[in-house]
Amino acid sequence: MKFYKKICLFVIFLIIAGYAHGQIVTADSSGLLVIGDVRVEGNHRTRSGIILREMAIKTGDTLTTAALKEQLEIDRRKVVNTNLFVTVELLTQANVDSVRTDIRIVVKERWYFIFLPVFQLADRNFNEWWYERKRDLSRTTYGVYLSYGNVTGRADKLRFLAEFGFIPKFELAYSLPYLDKAQKTGITIGTSYSLNKTTAFRTWRDKLQYFNSEEVNRERFSAYVALSRRNKYYTFHSVDLRWSHGNISDTIATLNPNYFLDSKKKQEYFQLTYTFSYDKRDNVQYALSGQTAGIQVSKSGLLPSDDINMLYFYGSVRKYVPLGKKFFFNTGFRGRVSFPKRQPYQQTVGLGYRNDLVRGYELYVVDGQDYGLIKNELKYRLFSTQKHLSFIPIRQFNTIPLAVYLNTFADAGYVKNHYPEFSNTRLGNSMLYGAGAGLDIVTFYNIVTRFNFTLNGKGEKRFFFNVAREF
Repeated sequence: MKFYKKICLFVIFLIIAGYAHGQIVTADSSGLLVIGDVRVEGNHRTRSGIILREMAIKTGDTLTTAALKEQLEIDRRKVVNTNLFVTVELLTQANVDSVRTDIRIVVKERWYFIFLPVFQLADRNFNEWWYERKRDLSRTTYGVYLSYGNVTGRADKLRFLAEFGFIPKFELAYSLPYLDKAQKTGITIGTSYSLNKTTAFRTWRDKLQYFNSEEVNRERFSAYVALSRRNKYYTFHSVDLRWSHGNISDTIATLNPNYFLDSKKKQEYFQLTYTFSYDKRDNVQYALSGQTAGIQVSKSGLLPSDDINMLYFYGSVRKYVPLGKKFFFNTGFRGRVSFPKRQPYQQTVGLGYRNDLVRGYELYVVDGQDYGLIKNELKYRLFSTQKHLSFIPIRQFNTIPLAVYLNTFADAGYVKNHYPEFSNTRLGNSMLYGAGAGLDIVTFYNIVTRFNFTLNGKGEKRFFFNVAREF
């Protein structure tokens, strides 16, 4: 009888073991993987925690093979977008227990210490200098730029700029994006000082007008502190508090009584700015898929003694869509509304500064208190490659990515100017249209070179060139 009991117990054990074994087989056949160790390699300066902070994949996660492949690419893009590395690879490898799958994060760090001579144009862009200023080499600044990135291995950065020549300028700033143990809060502190002998004292008929003398006509100083918060991977909050002080000469105040309003020669105030941004692009250097959105609210004049009292709201949204077969499309809108409508010339901002412009109007400045802008692009990738030059001994420079895109674009914008008589504007309070085609060259360290041929709503056809380091 005992023998039969042993047989029965043995049969029951086989059934249970077979059932358990069947469950394991089923799991394997479904492609489920268990994540083992997640290791970082190649980070000589960067702390591993800074990289792992970008990773959604953690030890112990269970994913299908397809889901793991997709998530690894998303995490790789997030590490790339820290702007700390030349190349980033996320590789899988069997764990020593032969059950779990390890993740290897293999990075090649950038050259973090940059000390460069500065020689650049003082005008808004290359095209204004080339066409409007007749390629006048006296309108240049020279000096030195120092950038020491990843100082402590925590993605922090120290920047110093000293420029002389047309517009002497000095800047010093330090940013630490991960101030707390949770790696969510950051801080930036900085200060700047500049002075002008040649000064853009007003905008007239949508062109900047300058006054030149041997005396200093404008002097500006500012200091600021900014706190940032990153609760999730793609959302950012920041609060910026700054103090600004500016002086202009008697001549500038006479030529444009609205420069600081009411012929004032001094402007001093505190400014508080809140910014929210959502950034989920595949590559912040040159995005091809994903989306961005942002809102900014800024109040200038926090104290009764401040020389200005202004409020503005700024918003933007942009969508990047890969269409397949090397075609890519992106579209976006941005706009600004400010109060009150009677503002100092110094704070009246319309289209024509930085990237807020209708392409084709690079030579114009359309001042106003409110504006809206729509930009659209269709791109075709000619090629994208990455070359390793073994004969270059410095590892941060021997891997060169290079991509070239053909692009076509069409933009539209509108600037509302409530006091057109102050600038005799021809382009304000009317629709602006621009379109064209060009070539974009993207290479390492975020350098993007653009060659564009444009046609604007005035019927003007021009070739424009631009080199920028984008983030």
